[in-house]
Amino acid sequence: MRSAGRTSYSARVLPPPRPDRRPTLRRWLTVSLIAILFALGGLGMLVLIDDQSGLIATGLGLVLSLLVLGVVVPVFLWLDRFEREPTGMLVFALLWGACIATFSAAVLNNLGSVLIDPMLATHPSAATWVAPVVEESMKGLGPLLLLLFRRREVDGVLDGMVYAGLSAAGFAAVEDVVYLASGFAHSGEQGLLSTFIVRVVMSPFAHPMFTVCTGIGIGIAATTPHRQLRFVAPFAGWCCAVTLHGIWNLGALLPQHGWLVFYVLLQLPLFVAFMTLIVLARRHEATLIARELGEYVDVGRLSVPEVLMLSSVKERRYAMAWAEHHGGVEAQGEMRELQDAASELAMVRARIDRGDRSAPVIEAEEHLLEIVAHLRVRFLDTALYRYYDDRGMTAR
Repeated sequence: MRSAGRTSYSARVLPPPRPDRRPTLRRWLTVSLIAILFALGGLGMLVLIDDQSGLIATGLGLVLSLLVLGVVVPVFLWLDRFEREPTGMLVFALLWGACIATFSAAVLNNLGSVLIDPMLATHPSAATWVAPVVEESMKGLGPLLLLLFRRREVDGVLDGMVYAGLSAAGFAAVEDVVYLASGFAHSGEQGLLSTFIVRVVMSPFAHPMFTVCTGIGIGIAATTPHRQLRFVAPFAGWCCAVTLHGIWNLGALLPQHGWLVFYVLLQLPLFVAFMTLIVLARRHEATLIARELGEYVDVGRLSVPEVLMLSSVKERRYAMAWAEHHGGVEAQGEMRELQDAASELAMVRARIDRGDRSAPVIEAEEHLLEIVAHLRVRFLDTALYRYYDDRGMTAR
C-alpha cells in the first residue's frame, strides 16, 4: 500500500517542457555570420578604393554612386509589388552584390590580369574576357544561394529577376565608386564628371541587364518540374549574362566616336529591350494571379470582383485607400495582409498546377486559404460591398 502523503510519479504535476531555443539560436548565429561576412567584404572594398584613390575621392564616389541605387532599386521593388519578397532576402541580395561580389571580383579580376600578363597590374583583355565571367559568376551566386536555401520563397521567373537585379544593383553602385574615385584622383573634377556621365547617367542599368539573365534561369529552375532543366536553365542564363557583359565591355576599347555609335546602335536597344522585359514580366504576374485565384471563384472561396482587385496594382492601391478611409490604419493593415496572402496563395496554386502536390505545398495552400477566408469575411461583414459599389463592380 502506498504511504500517505506520497504522490505517485504519474500523478505529479510536471512543469511544462522548456521551449526549444535552438532554432532561434541557429537563426541569430546565421544572421550574425552573414552580417560579419558582408561587413568584411564592404570594409575590404573601401580599403581597396581608398588605397587607390584616397579618402576624398572615395567619399565623392560614394555620394554620387548612391544615385544608381536611387534609380535602379525602386525599379526592382516596383517589379516586386504583387507578391512581395521577404525584406531580409531582398537586403541579402543587395548586400551580396555590394559587399561580397565586388570584393571577390576585384581579387579574381586582378588575379586574371596577372595570369594574362604578369608584367601589368591590369590588362585590357582582363576587362573584356575575364571580368564578364568573374563578375557574372559572383553576382549570380547570391540569388543562387537563395534558391538553394530558401527555395519556397522563389516562386518564379519574376522573383529570380528581382533578386538578380538587386544583387547587380549593389555591385554596380560599388563598382561606380571605384571608377568615380579613380576619375577624380587622376583627372580632378573633369574626370569625375565624365565618369559620372558615362557610368551613372548613360548606363545605370548595365549590370542589372546582364545579371537578370541569370535570374531568369534561376526562376525557371525554381518552378520547372523537369530535373535536368533545373541545372540547365541557370547555366544558360549565366552564359547569356556573360555574353552580353563581354559585348558591352568591347565598347570600352573603341575610340570616343566609335563608342558613341556603339552605344546608340547596341546599348540603347538593349536598355529598351530590358525595360520592355520588366514591364511584360509584371504584366505576366498579374495575369498569373488572376488565373490562379480565379480557380477559387467557382468553389466560393473568392468572388470575381475580389480577383479583379487582387490582380491589379491600381485596384489594390484603391482598396488600400478605401480600407484606411473606412476602418483606419488597422483596416488598411488587414487589407495589405489580405493582398499579400492572396498573392502568395496564387503562387502556391501555380506550383500545384505545375504538378507539385507535395505535403508542404498542400499545407501552405490550406493555411493561406484560411487567412484569406478570415480577412475576406471580416471585410465582407463590414463594408466591402460599398467598395465594389464605389468601383462600379458587383460582388457575389
